Amino acid sequence: MTDAPDAALLGAAEIRDLAGRLGIRPTKQWGQNFVVDGNTVRRIVRVSGVGADDVVVEVGPGLGSLTLALLPVVRRVVAVEVDPTLAAALPGTVATHAPRLVDRLEVVAADALAVTGLPGPAPTALVANLPYNVSVPVVLRMLEHFPDLRTVLVMVQLEVAERLAAPPGSRTYGVPSVKAAWYADVRLAGQVPRSVFWPVPNVDSGLVALTRREPPVTTATREQVFRVVDAAFAQRRKTLRAALAGWAGSPAAAEEALVTAGVDPRTRGEQLDVAAFARIAAARGAS
Repeated sequence: MTDAPDAALLGAAEIRDLAGRLGIRPTKQWGQNFVVDGNTVRRIVRVSGVGADDVVVEVGPGLGSLTLALLPVVRRVVAVEVDPTLAAALPGTVATHAPRLVDRLEVVAADALAVTGLPGPAPTALVANLPYNVSVPVVLRMLEHFPDLRTVLVMVQLEVAERLAAPPGSRTYGVPSVKAAWYADVRLAGQVPRSVFWPVPNVDSGLVALTRREPPVTTATREQVFRVVDAAFAQRRKTLRAALAGWAGSPAAAEEALVTAGVDPRTRGEQLDVAAFARIAAARGAS
């Protein structure tokens, strides 16, 4: 592929003008906060590490700020947008600001939480400014349904980014941390000030990077492991013997599975990594 020309990125005034012409008022329902800073979208693309061979799925492209930064760099962008007005407008925005790159864009007007397939070649990367209210479910669903996704770089609420990247034993470690770790190595990749958005949110944002790896070796299925995780953190202040009693059928059965898995029944869920949860699920399945 020959190098493509740069796209003309959207500035704050252009974004407000475009939103006005489309009759768009950012809604809390869809978690819409549009990036109005060109340096921020360039930074996202740079940190994501995507290149000329990548097929990128972008969830929630909005008015196209990040889309225009991605198109010159990658092979193809598949933009999944739930707002029908924004989905219909995006190709025109790209045609205006990056006319030679229009053929690299495919827009899918759909809810990312309902998508099970995408047109064209399988996506290799997810790069997105995700709506705060659905960020964790979107990341987990994309990793589940699109096994060719090797890398993820998403901008989310800083608290969510920290939770996704949290190691066992930390204050923010929980269900999202463990489930993300089933699919990938996760790290916090930077912070983003609230001032780069319109409207300005009342929280800061963070970049979180995921690099897919093989899940733990186990005889249990992902669904079985995730049920253990959900049960362990539903009562996170309890010991695992107590927290997993409902899942196992009784406290005694929970203790038996834990001992078989090599886990102290007095341990709490926040102390275990994903491999330990996989051993617990497998131990119960084998009993």
